[in-house]
Amino acid sequence: MAIPIAILDCDLLLHGRDHKALERFDLNSVSDDFLLAQFGFPRDFILYLVKILSEDLCRRTLRSRAISPEVQVLAALGFYTSGSFQTSMGDTIGISQSSMSRCVSNVTKALVKKAPQFITFKHDFLNRELTYQNFQRIAGFPGVLGVLNCVQIAIKAPNSGNPSYVNKREFHSVGCQLVCDAQGLLLSVETYWPGGLNETEVLEKSALYKQLQGISEGWLLGESCYTQRKWLMTPIDIPKTQADFQYNLAHAATHEIGDQTFKALQTRFRCLDSTKGYLQYSPEMSSAILLACCVLHNASLESGLACTLEETEPREQHKSVEQRHDECDSEGEELRRKLISKHFS
Repeated sequence: MAIPIAILDCDLLLHGRDHKALERFDLNSVSDDFLLAQFGFPRDFILYLVKILSEDLCRRTLRSRAISPEVQVLAALGFYTSGSFQTSMGDTIGISQSSMSRCVSNVTKALVKKAPQFITFKHDFLNRELTYQNFQRIAGFPGVLGVLNCVQIAIKAPNSGNPSYVNKREFHSVGCQLVCDAQGLLLSVETYWPGGLNETEVLEKSALYKQLQGISEGWLLGESCYTQRKWLMTPIDIPKTQADFQYNLAHAATHEIGDQTFKALQTRFRCLDSTKGYLQYSPEMSSAILLACCVLHNASLESGLACTLEETEPREQHKSVEQRHDECDSEGEELRRKLISKHFS
């Protein structure tokens, strides 16, 4: 009697019944060094991910010979941290290349659902004061709630040929707006912007922009491509006094945390490193992978795993006032003048 094809997993079809059983890969049978080398994280953190993602991953795999949540998590981590669907990676955990792809999709969707839990911008008094202190220790810049950055992740050209994903450096990308604290924890992440939008356009269209309108104390630090506002401190375009120069130096030293955080993301999650190639996915899936990596970044920090923030190359500075798409914020300009007079004179 013929066996109904519906009960067969594609790994069984590809490799036959002698193929290594998925259940035989045991996290406890390998060392932490092996897990770190292959999947980028130690055993305890991997098991933690399995625990918080299992419900969603089991729901997506209600098939005969369903791939276990443990193997799905390992497959996705292997991709995020290496940037490729290596055959050897699938062999290590006992699945095919096509199953690796499905695992990455499943785990990415499950992690994106967890984003509100792990990426939050807290404005209560205690968190605000602690954040002020941590930033002020860097270079003496007071009142900083976070550092604002907009970065580009290279992707393959969309099938639709949509030109809005071609950025100013003339490659296809999705834009990601990030806010981080002094330790590199991500406070706000929006990853779904076409690369052709500039930083100001992304900010003004973002959920963060609406959220910041209600801020009565403190500010973010942003580059000179942004308009100075009461909740966004930017560099002085043409510093004239010693106080202006001191302000700009403190701003640059503090803002570098944003560049260091993004570099740490790219170093840990090689799939985001454009020097190694580009994401072979649609803009939507690429944005989801980027957000999933941001969730993992925060989850690992909250679990006590170190994030090394190293010095970075100076970023291209945006000095052209013409790039700004809105009128000068006089209230923000006045607030910056008072800040410089009080703290940098």
